[in-house]
Amino acid sequence: MNAPEIIPLATPADNAVEAVRPTRERDIEPLVRQAIETLEEDIVFGYLHPRERLVEDDLRERFGLKRHVVRQVLVELEQMGLIERKKNIGALVKSYTVKEVADLYVTREILETSCARQIPLPVPEEKLEELTAVQRLHDKAVAESDLRTAFRANIAFHKTLFALSDNTVLTEMIELAAQRAHTIRSLSMVYPHFLEKARQEHWAMIDALRACDRERLVALCRDHLIPSRDAYLEQQMRRAGRPGTPLAVPEPARV
Repeated sequence: MNAPEIIPLATPADNAVEAVRPTRERDIEPLVRQAIETLEEDIVFGYLHPRERLVEDDLRERFGLKRHVVRQVLVELEQMGLIERKKNIGALVKSYTVKEVADLYVTREILETSCARQIPLPVPEEKLEELTAVQRLHDKAVAESDLRTAFRANIAFHKTLFALSDNTVLTEMIELAAQRAHTIRSLSMVYPHFLEKARQEHWAMIDALRACDRERLVALCRDHLIPSRDAYLEQQMRRAGRPGTPLAVPEPARV
């Protein structure tokens, strides 16, 4: 079944935006949260590049925060796997080797396909409607080229999808692995054809749930990961002067 045409979200915009905000394990001051989310999005959209330094004085001026608060922001970003801090250098946007990318995406595939296999079928209609409502928000953001809302709505879609498994430990691991992939996903988050492909695949997942087609759902979850991984690896190959080099990505163990 083809993805339906993009239609506006019927729910109030403020409630919808709030629904896609990331969850934290503990309370964070609003100004700190805003700085974390802004820098997270800057990394996702490629405004901050791998190995680029995050200078404390620049962040203090940009966000109007005190030095100790800026350091708290950097600690949070490091725990999310978005930056790394090196002695005598400071904070840098996380950079991955080809092997690290391949390993991370093998892990993501194992986690996400396993979760898809654990979703009880059929899914109650109210749960499907909840997932559909989130996807309509993603539709609207893609149609309007609203990258930040599309990013948050994409997170909300997958969180809502995998929550259907009722396995909170697994879904938390999926969320952590996805966060670590933010620097890798920058290319697939800014080009319209990647966004449209993701949008259509989301609707295909909803259709698979409605049809109780588990194998189709698992295949879609697996294939959904490939574009961001391959775009990043191809970029790394070009930078290394080896464009078109076949990507050696290991196959995950089947579970």
